[in-house]
Amino acid sequence: MTLPLDHLAELEPTVATLLDRHLANATEWFPHAYIPWSRASDFDGPLDGTPWQADQSELPEVVADALTVNLLTEDNLPSYHFEIATQFGRDGAWGTWVHRWTAEEDRHAHALRGYLHARRAVDPLALERQRMRHVSTGYTSGHTSLLHGLAYVTVQELATREAHRNTGLACADPVARQLTARIAADENLHMIFYRDVYTAALELDPDGAVCALADVICSFEWPSTTIAGYRQRAMRIAAFGIYDLDIHRQRVLQPLLRALGVMTRSGLGPAGEQARDRIGRHLDELRTRAERSSRLFDRMRAAAPPALIPCPDPSTSYDERGGP
Repeated sequence: MTLPLDHLAELEPTVATLLDRHLANATEWFPHAYIPWSRASDFDGPLDGTPWQADQSELPEVVADALTVNLLTEDNLPSYHFEIATQFGRDGAWGTWVHRWTAEEDRHAHALRGYLHARRAVDPLALERQRMRHVSTGYTSGHTSLLHGLAYVTVQELATREAHRNTGLACADPVARQLTARIAADENLHMIFYRDVYTAALELDPDGAVCALADVICSFEWPSTTIAGYRQRAMRIAAFGIYDLDIHRQRVLQPLLRALGVMTRSGLGPAGEQARDRIGRHLDELRTRAERSSRLFDRMRAAAPPALIPCPDPSTSYDERGGP
């Protein structure tokens, strides 16, 4: 069975405890401090500055792609807030968390946009038009149960941490690396919160929690899929090792499943066992798809200048306080 919405009350004490821990571990930081203002100059328009031109960007195209996708994803925060406020409520510890999470996430778009503008890394007119289109489209998860919503944000926060982290590692700019590492640390703390709430949900309803997690893992999609040109950008981002199927499997799904103990858990009923089998088959399928994709990506990398090929360091880890 799935966890009914009235079980929000049963998880409330856990949420309150984890919220206190989060507030104790969260680091205050300021977006403006990560923006290279000394590199900035006025654009054309009311300030009569210099129009943007493609040759002004010093970032590899694939890095600009990744930063743009990350930014536009963060821009859709109003929809995400509505989604979790609808599922988790706005009262008590749940409500306090919803608003705190939203406030912390809101910093990310401000900092990323400021960086891209200051570095003239992307066309500011195209970026704003994409933002208007993407936010106007909105986002709807389609998750009808609390467990599905919790499972999705748990996976999503860890995936987002990896996306920001690897984008920074692909940049030659140490300022961009500092900024993306700071954002990734936020996402890590958010993932830890959701992961530990989900651990409590597994204790309340093991079969329902594993079933919901299997549904989310096997049909996972980024909330950025409605961004114009997303598929082409995602292909380039994957080809150059910033975020691909292997990263999703090895750096997101497998560590999360280990932390939750899903694949070794005893006492599951038939529904839970079947869901766990689905997860196992999906991991195998991801490996097969990644091997297939690698041949295509080899050709794409061979056709690109070496400077476009990032070398992420897989040894980077994050502690429970969110620091890299």
